[in-house]
Formats: sequence, C-alpha cells, structure tokens
Amino acid sequence: MLILAIGDIVGRPGRRAVSQLLPGLRQQYGLDLVIANGENAAGGLGLTSTTAKELLDAGVDVLTSGN
Repeated sequence: MLILAIGDIVGRPGRRAVSQLLPGLRQQYGLDLVIANGENAAGGLGLTSTTAKELLDAGVDVLTSGN
C-alpha cells in the first residue's frame, strides 16, 4: 500500500496546488491513500465544507484537522 501524507494546505494557493498536482501524482505513483492536513485550507482559518469538498474532489481521501 502506497500512502501520501500532505502537510498544511494553506489557503487558495495550497488548494490550487493540490488540485493541479495530485491527480497526476496519484496516477504516476499508483497511490492507494492520500491524507492531507486541511486545518488551514480556508485562507489559513480552518476548513469549510466548500474547501473540504474541493480537496476531496481533487483526490484527497482523508482530511485531518491538524494538532
């Protein structure tokens, strides 16, 4: 099983990077599971349902809330 763990995703730039890069990484490496820290995904101020959906739609399987 190949797992990718992504640290802090911060704001729109972080979400954009995940959306642009993760699908290719999943395919290139045959990733089985992607875990990402989403506690700062909404402009550095937590995680909203909208930002969570954006990350999940990009291929993240599990979102953590940090500490």
